[in-house]
Amino acid sequence: MDRLWRATINSWKGLAFAARTERAFQQEVVVFIVAIPLALMLTGNAVQRFMLIGSLIFLMVVELLNTAIEKLADRVTREIDVAVGAVKDMGSAAVHLALLFAAAVWLWALAGWLWP
Repeated sequence: MDRLWRATINSWKGLAFAARTERAFQQEVVVFIVAIPLALMLTGNAVQRFMLIGSLIFLMVVELLNTAIEKLADRVTREIDVAVGAVKDMGSAAVHLALLFAAAVWLWALAGWLWP
């Protein structure tokens, strides 16, 4: 039980750090807070609500992983390194794909709401 408690504390520390220091994560949290009531208004279908909210949680998870990769890469070297740059670019691409997925899910829901 102690290990679970420590893991929970570490997770909260990571979330708090990202919320304090990472502009992209801050923006995603604001979108998430606005999106929850919107998801509840858009559909009464539990699966659709799960998809709407889940797509944004997925985006934030990918953003956190990308931030961790970038912070670690910056600790490894501050010099221009092609391999480190490629790793950071792949992390950025992952965030971009998660953003496209979330946008597609929300557009699908909005289309169903506008044109039932």
